[in-house]
Amino acid sequence: MDLPYELFIASRYLLARRKQAFISMISLISGVGVAVGVTALLVVLALMTGLQGELRDRLVGAAAHVFVLKVNGLGSIDEEVAKLRRVPRVVGAAPTITGLGLIRSAGDDEFVTVKGIDPVLEQTVTNVGQSMEKGRLDALVPKPDGLPAIVLGHDLAQKLGVTLDDTVEILTAEGPLTPFGVSPQSYPFRVAGIFRLGLYEYDSSYGYINIQVAQRILDRRRPDFIELRVDDMFRAREVADSLPSVVGAEYRAQDWADLNKSLFQALWLEKMAMSITIGLIVMVAALNIIASLILLVMEKTRDIAILKTMGSSSASIRRIFMFQGLIIGLMGTTAGAMLGCTLIYVLDRFKLINIDLEVYQISHVPFRLQPLDFLVVIVAAVAICFFATIYPSRQAAKLDPAQALRYQ
Repeated sequence: MDLPYELFIASRYLLARRKQAFISMISLISGVGVAVGVTALLVVLALMTGLQGELRDRLVGAAAHVFVLKVNGLGSIDEEVAKLRRVPRVVGAAPTITGLGLIRSAGDDEFVTVKGIDPVLEQTVTNVGQSMEKGRLDALVPKPDGLPAIVLGHDLAQKLGVTLDDTVEILTAEGPLTPFGVSPQSYPFRVAGIFRLGLYEYDSSYGYINIQVAQRILDRRRPDFIELRVDDMFRAREVADSLPSVVGAEYRAQDWADLNKSLFQALWLEKMAMSITIGLIVMVAALNIIASLILLVMEKTRDIAILKTMGSSSASIRRIFMFQGLIIGLMGTTAGAMLGCTLIYVLDRFKLINIDLEVYQISHVPFRLQPLDFLVVIVAAVAICFFATIYPSRQAAKLDPAQALRYQ
């Protein structure tokens, strides 16, 4: 199949001769600039998308999708759980009590967030049961003899220097009232398990105990709230908004996205800012394309005039230089896309970028390139390169052959 002659001439102009070697070098630099810009943009988008997705998955795995409160306090646990399980899209419900304390061991003392749970129901709303490194979450079920059990986060257990069947003490502020104020109480526990959710906040400061034990040591008569899990985490807000109309106006609900709104908003803003900043690389490459085409038009003035005298229309001349700019843009975009995808695979496969665990909650950066992000980057890069060809090609099309050949 024969190429359109405009495309044939455009491709020939890209092959440097001695006189146009400098112009072709500018074109090469322009293509490399487009490739670098596309590569960097794909890697950054994959980085931010992976980081956001990994944090979201781990947060939702460690906590529930929806948290439900009741204005006048929750009633019977069994009745409340049964009522909320009947809400459309809800697949799990579990009561929870939380409080703060100081946990002591022979090795060290650390602050701890005590979470009282029903070990059976908790596994229907969070991934704690599937994240046990040692022991089982079912070990929190009360036994008639022996110490009450506690399940600790991996990092917290390391700080305390404890393992399975070791004894720890939890000191809480809820104690008997004395003439000198509230007297803190100390309660012994047996370490029955160690979990690792992959979130530093939970692994370093959370301890799970049975909800009945939590009511006693934290002086609570009722659960603080009930956690819900829905069949689609992205429909959690819809379920939370529908609860007052479904189960009663006295119920209040908040979903996981609302609780972590500031975190994901900051990540989204960072993603946009980095994308815009790195996208300027493609803009600079487009300016180089404009410069190379303008220089080529000036160099090829005689050729353009001859083409016009042979019957080529202004539209054909315009297409020649548009094709040339598009070839540069397409080659650069293709090379950048291939290099970017390769880098993303290598960086994610071998976990090459480590980050501060205490800041980002995860130890390494995962890379996830969404098809939509990839498509937007490719289309945007080609579009920018195309628009860069408009001015030089119009100038070439306006050339008067009589003026160009007058002194030839």
